[in-house]
Amino acid sequence: MKVIRNSIIAALLLAGSLLRAQEQPYKLTLAQARDYALQHNKSLLNARDQAVASKETIKESIAQGLPQINGGLDYMTYFNYEMNFGIGSSEPPNIDYTLLDAGDEQVMNAIGQMFSSGPIILDDQLSGNVEISQLIFSGQYIFGIKAAKIARILADQNVVASEFDIKENVSNSYFIILTTEKSLGIVSENLANLTEIQQHTMNLYKAGVAEESDVDQLQISISQLKNTQKALERMNQLNYNILKFQLGVAPDANLILADNLEQVMGIIDTQSALSNDFDIKNNINYQLMESQVQLDKQLLDIQNMSYAPSINGYYRYTEKFITTAFDMNPKNLAGFNMAIPIFSSGMRRAQVAKAKINLNMAKRNQDLVKDQLELQKNQLLFNYQNALENFNSQKDNVTIAGRVLKSIQNKYQQGLVSSLDLTQANTNYLNAENNYISSVLTLLQAQTSLDKLYNIL
Repeated sequence: MKVIRNSIIAALLLAGSLLRAQEQPYKLTLAQARDYALQHNKSLLNARDQAVASKETIKESIAQGLPQINGGLDYMTYFNYEMNFGIGSSEPPNIDYTLLDAGDEQVMNAIGQMFSSGPIILDDQLSGNVEISQLIFSGQYIFGIKAAKIARILADQNVVASEFDIKENVSNSYFIILTTEKSLGIVSENLANLTEIQQHTMNLYKAGVAEESDVDQLQISISQLKNTQKALERMNQLNYNILKFQLGVAPDANLILADNLEQVMGIIDTQSALSNDFDIKNNINYQLMESQVQLDKQLLDIQNMSYAPSINGYYRYTEKFITTAFDMNPKNLAGFNMAIPIFSSGMRRAQVAKAKINLNMAKRNQDLVKDQLELQKNQLLFNYQNALENFNSQKDNVTIAGRVLKSIQNKYQQGLVSSLDLTQANTNYLNAENNYISSVLTLLQAQTSLDKLYNIL
């Protein structure tokens, strides 16, 4: 019983430690969140597996042109079929059987039977064979390997492009959560101030100094702020769920953002963003199109080589375990075959024409991506400059709106202004704060988009 009790206690302790391990929160900075997503995002893991599969495709393509060895076992029965040659001579040839081995003797006996009037009975046969084949020449094979290698490069580049997308998405989700939580903090602080002012106004109303409409006006503002607070909380929970999905963690995981908004704003580098030279060849999207053009060139070469012959060589060895007396098949056999395309009713011509069209389309798409990237660069720089100017303006507006609100609050407590003036000042301050936080988010996203374009994200 003591052993059982100790086992139960140990199991409970182990279960408790596992439960605590599962409840351990993910506390991540922005950089850690990006790195974590690169290791655990499910879409990215699939892209990496696809790249690994493309490497195996190359091995598969190369192996098709290397020696192939296949074996087989053949059994055949003739159901005691009798062959009657009926050559016409009743006397078999005079043969010295002392000079023959056992196998040759069977053959001579069969030949002897051919000169007799009697039939030859075909016995069952059992043989095993091994065949070695080797591709000697195939133009499609040569260019197919080149195409497979380019496809592997494309798969690796797709992984890099996916990594940039994941880092951008994770960064933007991180920014949105921080700005939402900042807004929540401002709303909560403002709600506490208004509640305190309402209580003060209620005391004044009971004393006959303030009017009931002042209390009602403040109550309306408080109710609106509470609704805003609840909406922001729901939005923030949704944003956390999106970030968890991007990170590849469980939906019920406890996720904590280690960076605050001020720390994250350290990534803003105005001078670098506006002065960086844009080398389009470093952009992953342009690199993808370059590889696609090269791949389509190889596919065109493959179709062109469909007009060329292909040559294969082979060697076969057959071991006969059971054989009939009348067996003229040799044990060793070697040879080669050449396949020469002659006429395909226009199929090959159509395949070549289609491959040329695909290549021309790929080249135009490459030029199109180049133009789009140049346009995107100008647009992103324009957006960044606007975001920076708006950020500086909204930052000043928050300072001014805060001073005005504090002044109005002091005057209201002294009875110099009405509750309507206080409510309006409070609304202006909240709008200024919301505009400022929105400008911060826009600037952070603009910085991230530029970093991604420059391949430095």
